Amino acid sequence: MLAELKRQGLIRHIGLSNVTGRQVAEAQAITEIVCVQNFYNVAQRKDDALIDNLASQGIAYVPFFPLGGFTPLQSSTLDAAAASLKVTPMQLALAWLLHRSPNILLIPGTSSRQHLRENLQASMLRIPSEVLANLASSNGHEKEF
Repeated sequence: MLAELKRQGLIRHIGLSNVTGRQVAEAQAITEIVCVQNFYNVAQRKDDALIDNLASQGIAYVPFFPLGGFTPLQSSTLDAAAASLKVTPMQLALAWLLHRSPNILLIPGTSSRQHLRENLQASMLRIPSEVLANLASSNGHEKEF
């Protein structure tokens, strides 16, 4: 149905949400897919291979709940790394996502101007390689995450 609407020029782009790599491939057999939105953050990394595959195809990946969702991310590893960089854990979590892959687009919702400022500052954060390695080694399996 959506592919037909696209062929008619009524829809310009089609994206998918809550899908597996196999479902993306099935959809691509029907029409061009420009983005995928799934649950992903520094603690929930089951889409690592999918993100890499999409990046190789130039397809955007939009993680929802980039800061954990209804239960914000909590991790001593994240807290310690953020403190060492003099940023908030949430800023580091957002910066990590932006560093993770060039096809990741973030939409971290907030109702606070202060959090909006912090979120924007996260886009300029450069994460040292040793901090990245430490976050990678936790691989989302830390009990507190």
